[in-house]
Amino acid sequence: MIQDPRVAATLWPGPLGGPRTAAQTRARLDEHIAHWEQHGFGLWMFCDRTTGAGVGYAGPRHTTVEQHAEVEIAYAVASARWGRGLATEMARAAVEATRAAGVDDLVCFTLVENAASRRVMEKVGFRYERDFERAGLAHALYRLPSGWQPVGRHG
Repeated sequence: MIQDPRVAATLWPGPLGGPRTAAQTRARLDEHIAHWEQHGFGLWMFCDRTTGAGVGYAGPRHTTVEQHAEVEIAYAVASARWGRGLATEMARAAVEATRAAGVDDLVCFTLVENAASRRVMEKVGFRYERDFERAGLAHALYRLPSGWQPVGRHG
């Protein structure tokens, strides 16, 4: 997925952005495996129930926002599957599992211009907190309120 130009444009725009090479993809996978080994949680791959093909990933991961440690719910969907509610379904499942594991303070963020991702965050229940800069780019930070309860599911 991160080798897909459409997906990569939502994750890494600008001069350092674009699709990742096979070596960069492998390095990211190694980072995610190391995160699982260190923290006991991380990103999950989501697959089509019928075909088994990968449709995206979502899950919690440690990150920093302006030098402050946070647990982020991250997600991405294969561009061929955009517009079907999968990101919302995956992000909601990730929040439910993370909260069930006792992690309550969760954030999400995206590029300020990524309206689709911001809608996903809002559908899941995250609330806009502020804009901030990350990797030289303007991002919108959302936080999940305490007392969050899951609402509706994608059919």
